[in-house]
Amino acid sequence: MMKTYLSLTVALAIGSAATAQTCVGTRYASDVFTGVTATTGIVYGSNITYTGTTQSLTLDLYEPTGDVLAARPLIVWAHGGSFIGGTSADADVDSLSHRFARKGYVCASINYRIGVASFDSLGMIPAVLRAVQDMKASVRFFYKDRATTNTYKIDTNNIYIGGSSAGAITVLHYVYLKRTCQIDPYFAHITATSLTKLGGLDGYSGNQCYSDKVKGVISLCGALGVYGWMEAGDLPLCSMHGTADKTVPYGRAIVNPGLPIMYTDGSRMIYQQSLAVNVQNNFYTWIGAGHVPYAANAAYMDTTVNFVRDYLNGRMGITCTALQPADATSGTASLYAYTPCTTNVFYSCTPAGIQNYNENLFEDVYPNPSSSSINVVFSSNNSTHIITLSDITGRVIKSDISSEANYTLEKASLSSGIYFLRVANKQGETSVRKIIFN
Repeated sequence: MMKTYLSLTVALAIGSAATAQTCVGTRYASDVFTGVTATTGIVYGSNITYTGTTQSLTLDLYEPTGDVLAARPLIVWAHGGSFIGGTSADADVDSLSHRFARKGYVCASINYRIGVASFDSLGMIPAVLRAVQDMKASVRFFYKDRATTNTYKIDTNNIYIGGSSAGAITVLHYVYLKRTCQIDPYFAHITATSLTKLGGLDGYSGNQCYSDKVKGVISLCGALGVYGWMEAGDLPLCSMHGTADKTVPYGRAIVNPGLPIMYTDGSRMIYQQSLAVNVQNNFYTWIGAGHVPYAANAAYMDTTVNFVRDYLNGRMGITCTALQPADATSGTASLYAYTPCTTNVFYSCTPAGIQNYNENLFEDVYPNPSSSSINVVFSSNNSTHIITLSDITGRVIKSDISSEANYTLEKASLSSGIYFLRVANKQGETSVRKIIFN
């Protein structure tokens, strides 16, 4: 099988050498920069880990050395590690960032919250959502920068997200998990309000109220909880996966990074769904390859870079002959029955802060401002409420659950300033009130 793969690579290299001539010197289609400038440890947000501690969230930025373009496309990468390990400096995302920075992209490799309370679906599902929330905060970070200091000179009309393994799972859920009702059933055996307690689908990891819109998604050995979360009109996808992947399934199987976790739909199932709903999916199959083959094999990495490059060319409107044609010839996949849900839970938000929404859950909030404590009186005496306090940047300061009619919010060690008190009930209703501690 390796012999067949190498022969194909050589043939493609020979065949592409002539066609690529039309793109020599074309930014994004070829390497037009020789150097890459990397800046590590840039803080883009913070949030509470699964253990209850606050983690500062950082990213590493890769820029083409000497680039003077005023608005540059961005790829945000998420590393692998089964949501229990890995960093922004992992070799595969570091290599991808260097390779695409030389083509003229700015790349950001993010650190996100890792760690699970238990190595099963009860622990893994919240871990995926925490990673999604953090990646959204990182994208919002660049929108905020563009609207304020414009330090990084990002073209916010061309932001792409990509990931490897767990990072690919993260970016797929970022784009295709759009409704709270899609994920709520996974929490049914835990508590109906667990998603709300986690901070919802968007989270509070920072840069609240700025856009998290992206133009494309790159999944390298990823999977979705349910294939049906991809719907007509969704973003085009670039997806690559090996048929012999025993960690993240190529089809529908159990995710197994050493221990069996839960069933998920891998790249082959997602591709079948993309055909059914007419969503563009540039899909490449590594026949006989295992998990993340590009991480330790230069030939696989070259294939990966070329295929992703072709996908990005299409999204950027660049006409160039493909260096790595798509290959989805791995048989068919049978889709199981799935009924989409349509319920959404939103709150009103602007860059100036979270606005009051659905005030019905509050009977009274007093005194406000306060120098010591604030009393919260709920409008219903017969409901459990999830309480989340965040600061002006969106960083979660405190979360709690109350089944009482009254709740006391203590200032304690909090600094004086503006905060946002978010309350949700088990019916999914949400209220947000701005509060001030003197």
